[in-house]
Amino acid sequence: MAPTQHDHPGEQAAQDPIKLLAVRETPLSVDEVFKAVGDDAAGGTALFVGTVRNHDGGSDVERLGYSCHPTAEAEMRRVAEKVVAEYPVRALAAVHRIGDLTVGDLAVVVAVSCPHRGEAFDACRKLIDDLKHEVPIWKHQTFSDGTEEWVGAC
Repeated sequence: MAPTQHDHPGEQAAQDPIKLLAVRETPLSVDEVFKAVGDDAAGGTALFVGTVRNHDGGSDVERLGYSCHPTAEAEMRRVAEKVVAEYPVRALAAVHRIGDLTVGDLAVVVAVSCPHRGEAFDACRKLIDDLKHEVPIWKHQTFSDGTEEWVGAC
């Protein structure tokens, strides 16, 4: 009897798919995150890069700063583990920047590799959405008119 496509080990989640999780004060690297999720059994890799944009809510953003609670990395792991439990993840990585950033800087980079592209897209979307809603990282925006605003991630 011929095996079905789901009988191949490459169609299943990897044993330890969480490869990189970090909150950093240093600039982020798309290459580092992409390399972390490389897996020969993955047919699809989805990557999301969040950058500091020059506007928000109709106002021009001059700069912003991210800060986090000491539990942020542990919460990132909890979010990542939920994604891994829901999708056949071969590899997953997420890094978030804290500190002072300017327009164009990378604020967050996440990536997920799965056996197929649809799973990779769905898992990556869940990872970034849940990270933004559940991990205690806060954004302090300063606008060009001198006003400022705090935005909570959770």
